[in-house]
Amino acid sequence: MDYFNYKKGILHVENLSIESLASSIETPFYCYSSSSMQKNYNELSSTLHGLNASIFFAIKANSNLAIIKLFSDLGAGADVVSEGEIIRALKVGIPNKKIIFSGVGKTKREIAFALDKDILQINIESESELELINQTASELYKKANVAFRVNPDIEVNTHEKITTGKKENKFGIPWPDAREIFIKASKMNNINVIGLAIHIGSQLLDLDPLEKAFKIAMQATNELLDLGINIKNIDLGGGLGVNYVNETPPKFTEYAEIIKKNIDYKNINIFIEPGRRLVADAGILVTKVIHRKNNGAKNFLIVDAAMNDLLRPTLYDAIHKIQPIQEKKFINKKLFDIVGPICESGDILAKDIALGEILPDEILSINTAGAYGAVMSSNYNSRLLIPEVLVHDEDFSIIRKRPTYDEMLKSENLAKWQSL
Repeated sequence: MDYFNYKKGILHVENLSIESLASSIETPFYCYSSSSMQKNYNELSSTLHGLNASIFFAIKANSNLAIIKLFSDLGAGADVVSEGEIIRALKVGIPNKKIIFSGVGKTKREIAFALDKDILQINIESESELELINQTASELYKKANVAFRVNPDIEVNTHEKITTGKKENKFGIPWPDAREIFIKASKMNNINVIGLAIHIGSQLLDLDPLEKAFKIAMQATNELLDLGINIKNIDLGGGLGVNYVNETPPKFTEYAEIIKKNIDYKNINIFIEPGRRLVADAGILVTKVIHRKNNGAKNFLIVDAAMNDLLRPTLYDAIHKIQPIQEKKFINKKLFDIVGPICESGDILAKDIALGEILPDEILSINTAGAYGAVMSSNYNSRLLIPEVLVHDEDFSIIRKRPTYDEMLKSENLAKWQSL
């Protein structure tokens, strides 16, 4: 959170006061620092220098067009998992040959769209998907450039819902099963096998599992090369964790070192797909306290943000640091649960935190919310999606506006036999 600091007792993003932002934009809203994202990207890019590596921003982490454009301008390609994400990448000018299509459930329509756009690579995750891609490519008189995602069956210390490299996970193909599928694919008329992919999970704080995965990826690649299958690319996925509350994430230099140690970077292209690590600490969720409440068992701060705005605490039991935008000189020991207006008990943004004396109308910052925040928001309880704001130095731009209720309802209709 390098670009979020108190200045004269007021929290700022870069050189802009959150207080002034909240006076012109109704809370709740997401606020991002462009300088923070640029710093994260440039630090990663510089550590990968000389490793024949390309960075593909994982759009699923934050799919706002302005954010994708920011990384595109820095040189990133796009890691996408849907037709919609391909459309977003192309819309902001990412070249088709800098787009990788991942995901376990690509439909025929999505595959046809990717083939029509002639993207760089489709990462295949099952034999069934291989058959569908080959059939679709044949119908379109195309040849699909593909990689296969290998599942290395590696345990990682992260939330069970974001581990992706265990045998019981839905992702990838176990080796040696994948070996036979590589061979089968290499003989298909409408398939061009060019790569091997691997990704074992998200919010990884320990590099040892990643190093094991990288070794398996390189060993598998060498075996395929020995079989005459021309593997040009190794896609190492993403997964690097961030500091939410007192975590110690791996350094980019340490990450680059295990790539250098385990991958034959001089003879193969390396693809990296970071998402969370580039955007999480570049964003906050700004929310206002509506009420204080004590029910005899708990102290509550009821705020205007809710689980439909930031789902991570409810879905993953995630913990985000929360701080008032007006700096408190003394933090008392009184503990609060921070909760939203949604009509279920799971609508909790934080549990048992000490914030000092907080009164209604005070504004809070929910930190490290730039990844898997706005992208996972919904209209649950018929609440409007909230704005996203991008800050550059002392300037800001609303990059997603708050819709009106009419706009929210626009896609819905009464049944043809109903009337008002």
